[in-house]
Amino acid sequence: MALKSVILVILAACSKAFGGNIELQIPSVASFTPSHGAFELASAVQIVVDSQHAGHGTPSLLDFANTFRDDLKQVVPSLGLVPVLVSPVVPGSFLDVPTVILTLNASLQHKLYNGEPTDEGYEISITQKALTVRSSAPLGVWWGTRTILQQAAIQLAKGARSVLLPAGTVSDSPGWEVRGFMLDAGRHWFEASFLSDLCTYASFFKINEMHLHASDNLWNPAFLYGDGNEGWKHLYAAFRFQPPSGSAIEGLVPRKNESWTRQEFTQMQASCARHGVTVVPEIDTPGHSLVINQWKPELMEKGAPDHLNLSYPETVPTIKAIWDEFLPWFSASSEVSIGADEYDAALADDYISFVNTMSAYIASKAGKSIRIWGTNEPSKTMSVSKNITIQHWDFPGDDIPMQLMEQGYRVINSEQAFLYLDGKTSEDGQFPQELNQDLIWAGAPGGKGWAPNIFSPTDRTNNTSPDAPNLRGSIFALWNDWGNNATTALEIYYQLARSIAIFGEKAWAGSGVRTTELTRTQFDAVYPLLNAAAPGQNLNRVVKPIHGNVVYDLPGPFTSLSTLVPSVGPPYTLSFNVKPDSKSPDVGLLFSGIDSRLHVANLTFEATGQLYSLGYVLPQNRFTSVSIHATREYTYAIIDGDEANPRYWYTLMDIWGDYMALGNMSFAAPAQHIGGEGFRGVIKDVKLTLDA
Repeated sequence: MALKSVILVILAACSKAFGGNIELQIPSVASFTPSHGAFELASAVQIVVDSQHAGHGTPSLLDFANTFRDDLKQVVPSLGLVPVLVSPVVPGSFLDVPTVILTLNASLQHKLYNGEPTDEGYEISITQKALTVRSSAPLGVWWGTRTILQQAAIQLAKGARSVLLPAGTVSDSPGWEVRGFMLDAGRHWFEASFLSDLCTYASFFKINEMHLHASDNLWNPAFLYGDGNEGWKHLYAAFRFQPPSGSAIEGLVPRKNESWTRQEFTQMQASCARHGVTVVPEIDTPGHSLVINQWKPELMEKGAPDHLNLSYPETVPTIKAIWDEFLPWFSASSEVSIGADEYDAALADDYISFVNTMSAYIASKAGKSIRIWGTNEPSKTMSVSKNITIQHWDFPGDDIPMQLMEQGYRVINSEQAFLYLDGKTSEDGQFPQELNQDLIWAGAPGGKGWAPNIFSPTDRTNNTSPDAPNLRGSIFALWNDWGNNATTALEIYYQLARSIAIFGEKAWAGSGVRTTELTRTQFDAVYPLLNAAAPGQNLNRVVKPIHGNVVYDLPGPFTSLSTLVPSVGPPYTLSFNVKPDSKSPDVGLLFSGIDSRLHVANLTFEATGQLYSLGYVLPQNRFTSVSIHATREYTYAIIDGDEANPRYWYTLMDIWGDYMALGNMSFAAPAQHIGGEGFRGVIKDVKLTLDA
């Protein structure tokens, strides 16, 4: 039986277990009470925003409505949608056409598991003529629209000709306030547009935060430490926010082509906000501060170039000046992170004084609170302010979250045993490529599922209950310890895609709290359908073939040609015949697209600003047949039909100075242009198909 058929059989069985009413989705909804009849998303549907509340919030209810309209059209292409109507909502006034009504009701009471009120809960009332989404705030309505989209997407993926939403009432709300993912953008450069797409994708699964780790350095002790060692001056370090020209801190960012201008960042931040996702920026100090010390060496701690010397008079004023420059950028978030992890425990008092000083300073300058990574600071005379949220990551080496919460600290769970990933690989396999399914579904004590209240896989006494008052929620993290050359941006998405969805379920519903939470079998059945349907982005780089699995078939010959296909995600096969120009055989591009480029010289792929050579030199006096095959795990070439000797594109990664590791590379097909940048040879018989 085909895989899709198996999935649909499982989904049908799961639907019956849920009462045969609404489809199972990610995250699961808290409750659905069925009624009689159904609402059909027919050929014409009107979206109405209650005029009494249309301008409420930032983004406003109307802003969310317009984005929902675009998403609904993408998920259900057959719909005829007119512009969103802003109108008073009078019962029965829209009965001539099926209507989706978005409105607010301040009296709606939804609570997190800890009893705190939340504006992210929502209700959906479904009748034959109208579908009404209500919440106490626009964000709750937004999450309700995600539920509608998922219901529609799943029905269509199962072969329905039209979308019928059963009459009844959905009531749903998250268990925790913080449901996010962290991306290490300090060690790996990402375009702002890619980050916007990640937010859009994550929003489909009701993720509400993207924690952006925006400054850091590679860690190699041979470069960093030792008397007289000058290697730290050349070790890769980056700061991603670009000050304006002439700024007093302009020298902090030597890699301007790997930094976001204010316009780029604010556009990305606004795009994320329009999809319900808050960007929480992190500037990491006083550890992980090599980029600052490369700029101002006088600030470094002696013998530790990646640490700030907090007793030096100019250190704290310099850090304040950095925040002064960038705090106005961070308008969408009420919180920022100052990092503050892995600092010298022997300097605990200096560390605590710094953290508390920065907390008070950022609050006074911008009205924002701060977060720090949980860090061992064994002071007997001082303590970190309880106004600061602790993002736990290392049990029990750096903190014990149960003790922190008992002491009155608010905690976010990022425990590495469950929630850490590393780009491409990790030292000795410490972290998985995506969140470990066995751990997430059955890795808590007693074989139970993980949830934000679970910190230890083995010790019940170091876990808390879902309703713990000081547990804010959870953030899973993807680090990029091996730098830019380890992965492409899309390879990072491949690691995040399924992880975001499974985390979305557990961070919204938890484990063992609701009877409607998904099982592993149910999740596995519905996830592929929702991943394929997630609107507003195309990180899978899906294209529609012209026939069968053929994207294009171009006999040529060509020196240059532009297609209408910007990029194609794996799996694919790109085959062609090429003869370089005899006078300039190494000049120019064979193919290029929005994600990758293939140079004629040594058949070198370029992606995310990095070069990956195949090491094969094309003969000058004849045509060579090249067939490139790619999956999400690797890319290889067959030259002149020699299938017994595939040639793979690799990367070489420095694993913390201990050893060098080879890793396969996966590239999207550079499908937009054939030839270019001075290529004068001939390319013919170009064929791109959706298989590997």
